[in-house]
Amino acid sequence: MPYTNGLSEFGSENFTKWVNMKALIQRVTRASVAVDGAITGEIKQGILLLLGVEKNDTQEIASKLLKKVLSYRIFADDDAKMNLNVQQVRGQLLVVSQFTLVADTKKGTRPGFSKGASPELGECLYDFFVEQAGASIATESGRFGADMQVSLVNDGPVTFLLEVT
Repeated sequence: MPYTNGLSEFGSENFTKWVNMKALIQRVTRASVAVDGAITGEIKQGILLLLGVEKNDTQEIASKLLKKVLSYRIFADDDAKMNLNVQQVRGQLLVVSQFTLVADTKKGTRPGFSKGASPELGECLYDFFVEQAGASIATESGRFGADMQVSLVNDGPVTFLLEVT
């Protein structure tokens, strides 16, 4: 059963502005993530995706974001224009949870995390996202909630913040 966070009773027009799952994507020639010195995920050409989950996000939103990531054209075609998506270049995806992406940084000098998902919801939607991605593309991942060390070679550099509601 899809996780809806109890929002269905309000209707999408009432909570859409509060739902804003984020993916910071970086085009890479290689990337890896390690926990306690052991590599948990490693890719060659593809996308390193840092995933931020907010407290009102759902599986529907996660699926929508994944579809956008997989179809986003950030790889060069034969004319050196960004016209190809990660699947068209037979790339890979490395997904790393990053709750700091949903921080409120508008006021003061300390980030606020009141919009962030609970650890339970965050992990549920992170796992869902990784599982769904793995059904479409070669996917590696970090470990939710762990202190991770991420290494990458950003190709370009090319980096985009994708958001869906």
